[in-house]
Amino acid sequence: MPRLGEKYPVEIEVTAKPKAAYETDEYFELDLPVAPAIMVGDEIVIEGSDMAEHELETCICRQLGLPEPKKKGLMDKLFKKS
Repeated sequence: MPRLGEKYPVEIEVTAKPKAAYETDEYFELDLPVAPAIMVGDEIVIEGSDMAEHELETCICRQLGLPEPKKKGLMDKLFKKS
């Protein structure tokens, strides 16, 4: 995620607590997503599991009104094409 924070004008905030802290009544009263979760703006884009970086980057671009990034294929990854 830090790479995406450098690439786009967004603030990345990571909150990490022991799993037990996310399972308390007090946490559920906050009406926050089930951890692990990713929010882009006020939108919960995924909760309860992880997300591929390309999917997250696509959500960020949509939020910022930017064109969606092209998904890199195997050859692009091997030869580090942008």
